[in-house]
Amino acid sequence: MKKANATLATCFGFFLLCALSMGNRMYLLIAAIIALAWVFSLASVRMAEKSVKVENALSGAKVNRGEVISMEISVSHRSPLPIAPVALHMRATSNTPAGTIHLTQLGRRRQRVVHKFAADHVGAMFPGVESYEVSDVFGFFKREHKPDMTGQELLVLPVPFDVEPLTFAAGDMGVETMRRAMEDPSSPNDFRAYQQGDPLKRIHWKMSARKREIIVKQFEEPALPDALVMLDTSPPQLAEGMPEDQSAFLKDALLETAASVVACQIRQDNPVRMPLVGDRPMEYSSRMGLPVLLDELARCTFNETERFERVLMMQLAELRKTGAVVIITTRLTSAVVDMIVRMKRMGPNVRLYLVTFVAENPETLPLVAKLQHAGVEVNYVTPQGA
Repeated sequence: MKKANATLATCFGFFLLCALSMGNRMYLLIAAIIALAWVFSLASVRMAEKSVKVENALSGAKVNRGEVISMEISVSHRSPLPIAPVALHMRATSNTPAGTIHLTQLGRRRQRVVHKFAADHVGAMFPGVESYEVSDVFGFFKREHKPDMTGQELLVLPVPFDVEPLTFAAGDMGVETMRRAMEDPSSPNDFRAYQQGDPLKRIHWKMSARKREIIVKQFEEPALPDALVMLDTSPPQLAEGMPEDQSAFLKDALLETAASVVACQIRQDNPVRMPLVGDRPMEYSSRMGLPVLLDELARCTFNETERFERVLMMQLAELRKTGAVVIITTRLTSAVVDMIVRMKRMGPNVRLYLVTFVAENPETLPLVAKLQHAGVEVNYVTPQGA
């Protein structure tokens, strides 16, 4: 813009000087046209930038990873003078790289464009227009502004995959244990009046004869052993030599593995809990339902600074009522391995999901062997799409 204005000012000065020195009206007319073009350009930009309105709307607020999102962007202004097509600078997110969209229809006061992109990574983001540029038709002036909006939040949810059901330290899934305990005739907890559908073997015949009404036995429901899922929310660890942008695929694999384990437990009617640490700390329970967990996982930022072995240590006191522990991480250190072995020795079955691009890593193979020797089940998860 500065070069264009400098060239325009030079031409204007040259023709004006020629007109005054030679008394030539043609040079004066050319100088006047240049001046009018400059004034017209400045006025059109000034009038347009005060009335430009940029809006964007997403086709959905929540999508699964891998789906395609449509964003409709609308640009309008009320200036009577024509301007060049508005340039839209898009906000950079984990799914939308920074870029510029040039509207192609010159002079129209209202334009719409549909921008499509694939939701390749899990996360919560605000895709949309970061800023826009208003310029005149001659290219002499350009003004950049930020739209008066933050955009619509987009939640890209993790997609669970099939995993093997957990086995509890007692040797079964817990549901059978509860059923057998509830049917043990030697351990009634209370008595109540008969209700339609009660099995005949629960009828207390002697008490029914004494009270002259059908009385059935009630049994105390034993608490099921729950599953503890521990997700490492510190920045993922990349293998040496791998580019930094591959960490997004590690995050996707971590989140989808956690969602898969919880979803499997919910399908098996087994209680599961997962403490989440970081910007949004919470204690998730399967009673909250899977959709709540998917939303919270999508908002996970992986900026936890607490060492993961300390996070594991804080859960040791809760292992007395835990039948299985699942640990999901990208890093395997001696301290983490020692803590996992300690958990295993306290009774529950322990399963490790190691998310990595390099399964046969010489640095981690001895640590994996130590875990397997202690009875820990080790599974590798390879991120997809990298």
